[in-house]
Amino acid sequence: MSAKFITPGVYIEEMSAFPNSVVQVETAIPAFIGYTEKAIRNGKSQVNKPVRVKSLNDYIEIFGGKFKPQFNLDKKSTDQTKLDKHVFTINGEKMSIEYIDGHELYMFNCIRLFYSNGGKACYIVSVDTYEGNKSPTITKKDLLAGLETLKKENEPTMIVIPDAVVLPFDQCYTIYKEVLKHCAEIQSRVAILDVHNGFLNRVKGADDDVIDSFRDYIGSENLNYGAAYYPWLNTDIIQKSEISLENITLDLSVLVEVIPEINAIAFIEEYLSDIDENKKQDLHLNLMTTSPTYALIIDEIYMLINLLPPSSAMAGLYTTVDNSRGVWKAPANVRVSRVIKPSVIITHDDQENLNVDAVSGKSINAIRTFPGVGTLVWGARTLDGNSMDWRYINVRRTVIMLEQSIKLALRSYVFEPNDANTWITVKSMIENFLTQKWKQGALAGTSTKDAFYVQVGLGTTMTSLDILEGRMLVSVGLAIVRPAEFIIVTFEQKMQKP
Repeated sequence: MSAKFITPGVYIEEMSAFPNSVVQVETAIPAFIGYTEKAIRNGKSQVNKPVRVKSLNDYIEIFGGKFKPQFNLDKKSTDQTKLDKHVFTINGEKMSIEYIDGHELYMFNCIRLFYSNGGKACYIVSVDTYEGNKSPTITKKDLLAGLETLKKENEPTMIVIPDAVVLPFDQCYTIYKEVLKHCAEIQSRVAILDVHNGFLNRVKGADDDVIDSFRDYIGSENLNYGAAYYPWLNTDIIQKSEISLENITLDLSVLVEVIPEINAIAFIEEYLSDIDENKKQDLHLNLMTTSPTYALIIDEIYMLINLLPPSSAMAGLYTTVDNSRGVWKAPANVRVSRVIKPSVIITHDDQENLNVDAVSGKSINAIRTFPGVGTLVWGARTLDGNSMDWRYINVRRTVIMLEQSIKLALRSYVFEPNDANTWITVKSMIENFLTQKWKQGALAGTSTKDAFYVQVGLGTTMTSLDILEGRMLVSVGLAIVRPAEFIIVTFEQKMQKP
């Protein structure tokens, strides 16, 4: 009782009846880094500033909307890496459609995919803008600068960089290695990564195998802080009504050869003159009606523009699973929304080398389609797939949640007396929190003794020298629940009894 009582009277003192408690931190707050239409809030630029948004409407208000990409249309393509993505047959002839330089941006559509799969609050880091549909120069430097800004933010728990796949694969994977290093240093977040050119069907042993390239270039450090998903997804996020003749880089000589319908030529010549937006839309609708060839081209653009990397969808699914089941539930065997099908059909045998790789140990989670069920996430491993400690992404994220929750709760005991009273309080506070998590299903075991232990005290975790040097050492052991990845049912015949 520190107060001095001098004047006679009645004094009231309120005593704390309950000890401090550990409160679970948020687990599903992704941070997206990429290019946006604008980055303005209250008249101030938000470029390279992490901004928290709660919905797609919040995003559009601050960062604007879609980018209107343009495509080259040509009769042949010599770039073999793009053939599977861009080539189609029209009138018996192979045609190629590909993004013109600087127009292959994924950020906005990936944000739409994130919210379509249950996403909620997230952080947006805009590294540059494309206001007025100007084509930004996508660089490794920009994206890494955006990553640097997140070092001062405590809340984000996931890092997603959809636009990294636009860069050459070596630069893309350099960024990914920096993201993994960032997550390991911060210790409170994980990276969700895409496979560069993940729309291509892998051919094991080929020089351009996208999976082998990923494993070769992703490095070997901090792998337990990341998870990768393959393949890319054919979605329906962008509506066909959002595509028009303006999406095609016009070369009249090519279009006249490609579109044989006589009336179409007159329409194209009219389009090349200076007409307003309404007439351009009318022209597009006329072409769709009168030219089957043009309609086929628009269909191909629709498929190409809806081909998206899966990381943002996974961020949304992480949020959904965390909110409905808990962070300890593996984000797998869940349906991906707004997806028509994966860009590559993966079979049971195909997935064997994705899920487990004896040489590199770098697991890649498959997204597969199952008849009558739909498109499901069919993998729950980190990149450190051979590690007994950090093999599963839900184990990594659950430990992060427990670590950060306990860390924040212990701040109130910094500079408290390092004695038995403090030790007992700290131990009971952590045990109460872990008991609650055990009851919710985060920890395995038939009793709390099987699920966890908390040790703190002189002769247990500390020596007299530790106390003299101001160190209070707390040891926590956890039995994290792990997914039933392989379910094996054994059948045996039994002799008939009389």
